[in-house]
Amino acid sequence: MSGVPLPSNLLPGDGSPEWFSRADNAWQLIAATLVGLQSVPGLIILYGGAVKKKWAVNSAFMSLYAFACVFFCWVVWGYRMSFGDELLPFWGKPAMSLEHAYLFKRAFLGAFPNATMVYFQCVFAAITLILIAGAVLGRMNFYAWMLFVPLWLTFSYTFTAFSIWSSSGFLTKMGIIDYSGGYVIHLSSGVAGFTAAYWVGPRLNKDRERFPPNNILLMLAGAGLLWMGWTGFNGGDPYTVNSDASLAVLNTHACTATSLLTWVILDVLFFRKPSVIGAVQGMITGLVCITPAAGVVEGWAALIMGVLSGSIPWFTMMVVHKRSKLLQKVDDTMAVFHTHAIAGTLGGLLTGLFADPRLNKLFYGTDGQYVGFFYGLGSKKVSTGFRQMGVQILGIIFVIFVNVISTSLICLFIRIFVPLRMSEEDMEIGDEAAHGEEAYAIWGQGDKLENSSSKYGSSLYDDVEAGGPKKKRGGTVEMMSN
Repeated sequence: MSGVPLPSNLLPGDGSPEWFSRADNAWQLIAATLVGLQSVPGLIILYGGAVKKKWAVNSAFMSLYAFACVFFCWVVWGYRMSFGDELLPFWGKPAMSLEHAYLFKRAFLGAFPNATMVYFQCVFAAITLILIAGAVLGRMNFYAWMLFVPLWLTFSYTFTAFSIWSSSGFLTKMGIIDYSGGYVIHLSSGVAGFTAAYWVGPRLNKDRERFPPNNILLMLAGAGLLWMGWTGFNGGDPYTVNSDASLAVLNTHACTATSLLTWVILDVLFFRKPSVIGAVQGMITGLVCITPAAGVVEGWAALIMGVLSGSIPWFTMMVVHKRSKLLQKVDDTMAVFHTHAIAGTLGGLLTGLFADPRLNKLFYGTDGQYVGFFYGLGSKKVSTGFRQMGVQILGIIFVIFVNVISTSLICLFIRIFVPLRMSEEDMEIGDEAAHGEEAYAIWGQGDKLENSSSKYGSSLYDDVEAGGPKKKRGGTVEMMSN
């Protein structure tokens, strides 16, 4: 067989050297595009449909702007600061990723060029900023957002990406397991979003009290793109077309489905009404929770993670939120803290418990270093399992610390030049004041033409923010809108 000549389309050449895998490169580009579609148009239409009608354009535009701005910054300096030569143990040296001499070289992982890796990592960076936007929708000054995006990418995202994902990062060397961004993307965006919401300030009181989605079906379309796009989000991180990629995809969808069902069941049990907005929240927490573990845990563990991701964030959102003065004070429009910070933390901890050494060897190529706590107990490697949990917890502390400090400093710096929050007058108007444009003409602010709520009962969720479920008549759980 070795003497059989290759077809001409498989022969090495200037554009495809011997180390180059056409199959891996094709899948990596497809996976990156799937992740890009999660943002554009996925989160654009999810946010655009989930907010009050007067904020539809602004919310969608914040996402579109962030995607474009991140892409520019990423190729000019961001990628090399996240994955390039070490400047500090948590930061890379800034440099451009534009010359073909660099872009055609083999990437630090995988059998494809730097150009593919730059694109793949860029869409992950972009969605992180768009997730942060979810916490400040409905009042952040767009000019402040224009400054926030490049500053946060440069002085926060690059820190965590280099520390956890770069082969030179200090947490990478310690052996942290973050398969596809539970720490770098979701915990970061949840903490940064909550911190930014604190500094920006709240929406108008009447918007906090009533913020109905202007188009739930549009919101569902965005949620569907987000869910299906996660096939590339987690399936692209082995950086090769192999069985581990398939396992990551299957675990992703199994965990997500379980989480959604768990959330809906809890809504029915406690509020006697299934909510589609609640279902979307459960979907998101499942996607977030499985992300750090997708290809390194067994299917049964993915289902357990789904049950926990559909119940623990539900509890923090529906119960803890009501009893916490801090959570009540900070106006997190899309409940990013619960769906990303809480679910991301949960995913990181559960990864430390359930990570299978055999699957870790397949993913990392290292035997014996990555051992989940439960497997450590079963294989008499208790100290290794304990160490893994310690590294996972250290990673959580690091990400929280970096994002609280960096996001606070960035917000304080920006408000020297422009207000972080729109004026009260502009917030009364919304899109027309911010952009001179409106999404579409419907009566009022999404209010029904007929008072059908008195006939059929109102929605469990006045808005996506924690605090939506209303008091259940005759029940024991009281959760009034904030």
